[in-house]
Amino acid sequence: MAMVRKFGKPDLFLTFTCNPSWSEILNSMEGVQRPEDRPDIIVRVFNMKLKELLEDICKHGIFGTVLAYIYVIEFQKRGLPHAHILLTLDTESKIRTKYD
Repeated sequence: MAMVRKFGKPDLFLTFTCNPSWSEILNSMEGVQRPEDRPDIIVRVFNMKLKELLEDICKHGIFGTVLAYIYVIEFQKRGLPHAHILLTLDTESKIRTKYD
């Protein structure tokens, strides 16, 4: 609520889901291990990729200038993490029409 009070309603809602078939996860498996056997590796790779995504969004401005963001990480029933991300963009970056 504090973010909405200060920056207004969020403009974008993103969901970022872990893929157990990411090469970084599969290359870390030893012998007959499967990704579900190594939740520590899954979480490390997910956090690394989430950090990269947020850097692309916030620092490199792939959606425009981000005024504020917030995210929460949840775990699905299969044990895989996913993040829900809210973004508030500056006035010039807001999506106004379907062509923006």
